[in-house]
Amino acid sequence: MQETAFFKRMGQAVADNKGPLFWSALTAALVVAFLIFFYLPPDIGAEQPIPFSHRVHAGVKKIECQFCHPYVGRSVHPGLPPVAKCLYCHKHIITQHPWIQKEHEYFNTQTPTPWVQVNYLPEHVFFNHQRHIRKQIACEQCHGKVEAMDRIKGKRFWMGFCVECHQQKGANLGCWLACHN
Repeated sequence: MQETAFFKRMGQAVADNKGPLFWSALTAALVVAFLIFFYLPPDIGAEQPIPFSHRVHAGVKKIECQFCHPYVGRSVHPGLPPVAKCLYCHKHIITQHPWIQKEHEYFNTQTPTPWVQVNYLPEHVFFNHQRHIRKQIACEQCHGKVEAMDRIKGKRFWMGFCVECHQQKGANLGCWLACHN
């Protein structure tokens, strides 16, 4: 009996205070949304020494991956672009921009741009970019749509990711012949 009376009083209290309760709930929801938006890190990659945008270069300008990563088709490593590669275009394009000036500093002091690594493979894994390029595996199959990213999100590659792709394509699954040599 007491429980029924309690629920009736609570129901009446809620009915009498719908407006203030609504505004209190809305305020609490907005505060929580703000805190989540403000404090959760965005889903973007590591900050680089030069804020290079793959969206602009690979997306808008349609520059092929192999232009900046010159060894991808003939080596096990794709190669990071040397400073001279950046200045190939930027000797003539937005030359006075502060980031381009920073590239000139790297070039003039013969210092490689200290790019921050974003993709990780376990140490014991041998990944051959050359094999995949020769089999016409698109870069985006592993790296995602970089032409839509300002900063590469990067990823830690795990065995299941590779095995699943090899199974789909009927590729070699021999551990020591494919990856662990």
